[in-house]
Amino acid sequence: MNRIKFQATEQNNAQIEPVRLDKWLWAARLFKTRSIARDMIQGGKVQYNGQRSKPGKLVEIDALLTVRQGSDEKQIKVLQLNGQRRSASLAEQMYQETADSIALRERNAAARKINALHSPKPDGKPDKKQRRQLIRAKHQ
Repeated sequence: MNRIKFQATEQNNAQIEPVRLDKWLWAARLFKTRSIARDMIQGGKVQYNGQRSKPGKLVEIDALLTVRQGSDEKQIKVLQLNGQRRSASLAEQMYQETADSIALRERNAAARKINALHSPKPDGKPDKKQRRQLIRAKHQ
């Protein structure tokens, strides 16, 4: 029985161990590799509690992270600390995205979809007849 209690306390201590920001982002599956996570942090794409930080910053529970990925920006609240990369379902339990962030990302996605439908760019290169029409229009 003492051994079971000891193992349980070991697991609790393992969860409390400090984790670097780049390692946590990698373990939470927000970035594919630690080096990509490190580069994003150094490039200012990741903010820790509203401030720029370093890859070696120790992550705390209930910290608020802002992560920019492409044209999207996620605001994430840290729920668990873990330095090991696990399955995607377990990684999703490590953080929670704020409701404001989800709503903003959905609005931006809808706006991008509308812009893609009404794009001024043609589908392909103009053929010979269309090129001649363009040249005539420019010279008039």
